[in-house]
Amino acid sequence: MTGLIQVVGGAVVDRLAEPSMLLVARRSAPEKLAGLWEFPGGKVEPGEEPEAALGRELGEELGIGVRLGAELPADAPSGWRLNDRASMRVWFAEIVQGEPRPLEDHDELRWVSLADQDEVLGLPWIPADFPIVHELLAALNVPAAGKR
Repeated sequence: MTGLIQVVGGAVVDRLAEPSMLLVARRSAPEKLAGLWEFPGGKVEPGEEPEAALGRELGEELGIGVRLGAELPADAPSGWRLNDRASMRVWFAEIVQGEPRPLEDHDELRWVSLADQDEVLGLPWIPADFPIVHELLAALNVPAAGKR
């Protein structure tokens, strides 16, 4: 490990095979991030595997159980750099139990269409998540507006 805080995020989709919708979460805290959208997830606890941490975090934050799919590739093994102290690894996830609702750290959840980039990119994302959103759309071959 690089000494960075390891964070995990879920690109929760309607289905792992040919996803068409992405579940996004709007932060309610801290104040500087309130109102911005993100991939739900959180910190990996000491001794915890990242995949297990993501399952735990999605249960705590959204009340759901998930099946994980592929990890979204990042430039570094530690994942996407969030800031000088933390990096995040992101996995595709499909809900297998529960109905998502904002239980911790969020005040709204929204399913957005992956049919076009505009709906996804039009949200005010946490700045550190924005490059991950772009990579996710590229990985799913989502067309840009006017390029369908």
